Amino acid sequence: MSTITLAVLVPLLPLLGAVAGLLLGRVAPGFTRPLAVLPVLASLGLAATVAWRQGGGKPIDAVTELTPTGSVPIELALHVDGFAALAAVLVTLVAACVQIYSTGYLRHDARYPSYAALVSLFTAAMLLVVYTGDLMVLLVGWEVMGICSYFLVGHYWETPEARAASLKAFLVTKAGDVPFLIGLFALAADAGSFRITEILAAVERIDHPTLIALLLLAGVAGKSAQFPLHPWLPDAMAGPTPVSALIHAATMVAAGIYFVARLLPLFQASQAAMVVLAVMAAVTMAGSALAALAQDDVKRVLAWSTIGQLGYMTGALAAGDRSAAAFHLLTHGAFKALLFLTAGVLIHAAGTNSLAAMSRMSGLRARVPDAYWTMTIGLLALAAIPPFSGFFSKEAVLVAAEHAATGDGGPVAAGWIVLTAGLLTALLTAAYATRLWLRAFRGRGAEAPAHGRQPFTMTAVLWVLAVPSLALGAAYGVLPDWFGGDSLAPGWATSLLATGIALVGGVITYATWRHTTAFAIGAPLGAVAAHPDADPGQVEAEAIASHTPAYGDVADAPDPADPGRLLLGPLHRHAAAGFHLDALYRAAFVRPVTAAASLVRFLDREVVETYVRGAAALPRLLGAAVRRAQTGNLQTYVSALLAGTVVLTVAVVLAVSGA
Repeated sequence: MSTITLAVLVPLLPLLGAVAGLLLGRVAPGFTRPLAVLPVLASLGLAATVAWRQGGGKPIDAVTELTPTGSVPIELALHVDGFAALAAVLVTLVAACVQIYSTGYLRHDARYPSYAALVSLFTAAMLLVVYTGDLMVLLVGWEVMGICSYFLVGHYWETPEARAASLKAFLVTKAGDVPFLIGLFALAADAGSFRITEILAAVERIDHPTLIALLLLAGVAGKSAQFPLHPWLPDAMAGPTPVSALIHAATMVAAGIYFVARLLPLFQASQAAMVVLAVMAAVTMAGSALAALAQDDVKRVLAWSTIGQLGYMTGALAAGDRSAAAFHLLTHGAFKALLFLTAGVLIHAAGTNSLAAMSRMSGLRARVPDAYWTMTIGLLALAAIPPFSGFFSKEAVLVAAEHAATGDGGPVAAGWIVLTAGLLTALLTAAYATRLWLRAFRGRGAEAPAHGRQPFTMTAVLWVLAVPSLALGAAYGVLPDWFGGDSLAPGWATSLLATGIALVGGVITYATWRHTTAFAIGAPLGAVAAHPDADPGQVEAEAIASHTPAYGDVADAPDPADPGRLLLGPLHRHAAAGFHLDALYRAAFVRPVTAAASLVRFLDREVVETYVRGAAALPRLLGAAVRRAQTGNLQTYVSALLAGTVVLTVAVVLAVSGA
């Protein structure tokens, strides 16, 4: 079978699995789990085969015109280079782990068939984005992922948190998609094609590269949760944990980074766009790291962490290094999927998603040894501690920023902005990773509740993902051949500086925790799951629903045992609320739109309907008068006829006399 055929089958198999799952989910529920797991496992095998055959060599292209348009053609184009091949392996690996994990996590969920089918559709849409060579086909996968995220984040639609989160995710990403679509059309009009290869060949002929790049960046900011369109991602934690792992590691948020990486020469044609990209990355990195240090919900910590790590990828692209961004995309996909799936095990074991409550439980790590060890690996990779994979990929980003800052790469200003923000974020990342680990696994107080052991399908995939989280960084020597870029080897200066900064952040947090942990003894335990024997997914849904009443709004809980409060000081309250960006958007956009809608409603009901009712009232009154004259009495009709005749006769006589 040819490589092109195998590449076509990679997204097609999950799509067919999704369709079959939706059709057979209710009539033949026994087929639901095989239809969820087997297609994506087969897709993983095919993606690995495509990657092995492609081998980082010459890109594979295949084109079929979908329909004659008379102007810019729309083509079903396939483009597989080393980057696309490895990205497809990442997507299918994480999706396979998520589907296997979900069979245990939602084993008794009545809506599991539709959930599994949507996960498969989500996977197929991302694979379409990865493999396509035409921007209009990419847009199809881009939008399908948006609607899938809406349904999956709102899986527990009975809870107001899930309903609000799904709607927010949909609306915020669509706000970015509108200028994104305009930018795509403007780009195709200038280049004369939607084909990515032809657009890159025509970059020098594009008339308005800065405008087009900024329009496209709006969509990227929404999809990849970059400032200022990032607030939807922390709230999306109301969805099931496997969905969070899929969105954060291999789909949705990775799509925007992948898009910019594919079209990087277009953005490099505009120095202004590259500087804007660098500023966006810097604000995203530093702000999200501060917010992560203030969160109490374990999944919200990881969500803010994802935003920051995506900022590193954006920063590498702003520095003009696609290889560094792609490398961090791969390693982050592995260790972030691992962290989210271990968080699901942890929440089920503890009966709560609150770090404040976990810090008051002893023996939690003994109840979930698999989650303890694998989360430790994931957090070390996140904090970029050598020899874990995150160290090598984050170093590649910092080296790229250093090169740009010294005039060997992207704009010098962009290089300095990314390098400074990247080093600051390295300190904060190690701090919040250490805080999460200490509060989750080194708690003191009452014995952790016995919620039973997690299914084997949940714990087994943790070790599968732990392998690339630990070892993928060692591939830095061979990956440049796949990405077609420069060396990804760590630099001595940035390695020592960033690792030292990370160690300082971890040590300071540990010392602060030793100081504050004594305050936890007299504080209450907090809320735990009402139904500890329920499915892990149900336990998590209950924990999310009870978090705000038990611990306060948006993690602003008065917990004196939290080292994050002491480290951040007066900044803690603002960081816990995401620096009030949601409140700003409510004041600037939501309230004016709501007020305008209320005005339109008033005008429609009280003004327009009044005129409509008035226009109908006159004919109704005339009809009523005529209806009263229709008595059915013959004498009345004859009398009226005679009276009318007399009146007409008199009128005629008077008219003649006057003449």
